[in-house]
Amino acid sequence: MYGKKWIYQEFKGSKLQNIRQDIKKRYLINAYRVLLTRARQGFVIFIPNGDHEDKTRLGKYYDETYNYLEKIGIEELK
Repeated sequence: MYGKKWIYQEFKGSKLQNIRQDIKKRYLINAYRVLLTRARQGFVIFIPNGDHEDKTRLGKYYDETYNYLEKIGIEELK
């Protein structure tokens, strides 16, 4: 999610490309929902550091996700 809007992307080779088909967008959202609702005793969400040289790992995407998870009360493991 970027801002208040989901950004749907997938890898094609070594580049990220936007997903335009609604069915693929729904599948992607559902995959995340399933993953985040199946933990029984706990789970870890790993958010890597961004990399300015790698366009598939821009910090602005990771920072926003981290800030959102922190806002809803998910604690950082040290």
